[in-house]
Amino acid sequence: MAKKTAAPSGLQELKSDLKNKQLGRVYIFHGEEMFLLGHYLGQMKKLLVDPLTESFNYHRLNSENFDIRAFADAVENFPMMAESTFIRVDDVDLFKLPEDDRAKMCDILSDIPDWCSVVFTYETVAWKPDKRLKKLWECVEKHSLIVEFAKQDQRDLVAWVSRHFAAHKKRITTDLCIYLIEITDGTMTSLNGEIEKICAYSGADEIRKSDIDAVTEPVLDAVVFQMTDMLSAGRYGDALVKLQQLLKMQQEALPILGAIGGHFRRIGAARTLLDYGKTAYDLQKMYAIQDFAARKVMDAARRFSLAFCKKASQLILETDYRMKTSFDDSERLLEMLILQLAQEARNG
Repeated sequence: MAKKTAAPSGLQELKSDLKNKQLGRVYIFHGEEMFLLGHYLGQMKKLLVDPLTESFNYHRLNSENFDIRAFADAVENFPMMAESTFIRVDDVDLFKLPEDDRAKMCDILSDIPDWCSVVFTYETVAWKPDKRLKKLWECVEKHSLIVEFAKQDQRDLVAWVSRHFAAHKKRITTDLCIYLIEITDGTMTSLNGEIEKICAYSGADEIRKSDIDAVTEPVLDAVVFQMTDMLSAGRYGDALVKLQQLLKMQQEALPILGAIGGHFRRIGAARTLLDYGKTAYDLQKMYAIQDFAARKVMDAARRFSLAFCKKASQLILETDYRMKTSFDDSERLLEMLILQLAQEARNG
């Protein structure tokens, strides 16, 4: 199989292969968006495997039962009462195979029969090719299509969320779509589950914010972002109430502090980028975050001075040290931190 000229993520070519019903021989699936990964695996299986002969023509291996000989046998097996076979290999790091197995893997990948398609998926194991293993990397690069399922940008997610509510005969505004995305981790996997819960809860045709808030628990980073927005807007009491809500939800103090620290580090970096005339795109590249998250952080940074960002980082480090070295109550230290940040924000 000749090397394909693909988009950076490989996703567009995979879509084309499925549309034309002409799948390649080898695919590598990885990325954060597990919902999409599962969706396209399902599309491939639907195209390649007849349910009546699935037990003969669909082979699935994983990191616990993978054996190079069994893999080779599955590849070489002729289809039984069908035109194709499909092999799925989950979370097997090709670059950590023994040397002999790596050599055999190269031979196999170089000569996949026309009736067979293989997909290697990376869900719990990261896809990190070791390019120092030159022979294997060149073989993988030449004979496979590497498809990254990255988190979607806000525009695509809003359209997707809206369609999924519509499938339940529910309407939702764009603003509420954005709100739901922002208080979850922004993956389709999480959003799909939340949409199911919201639709089951809501008895109306149109989704309201109260429906979302009733059944959706915001992720920690989202609540920390809300606290930051409250501080920048001068709503210091609300920021403290938000922290107390987190603590009542039995969130541990140290992870909360970690989220606050990470958030203010991003805000400090954004403030510096703004001072040098940079954009949200530069922040997105720096932290590998979604486009809409980068824009939100840049907006927050515009409301804080660089001096405040430096002071905030100092206060967070001091609080972290006290939590780990003193007998002071961690929750009280967090509350003191919010009050100190509020005071610094007042001072500009």
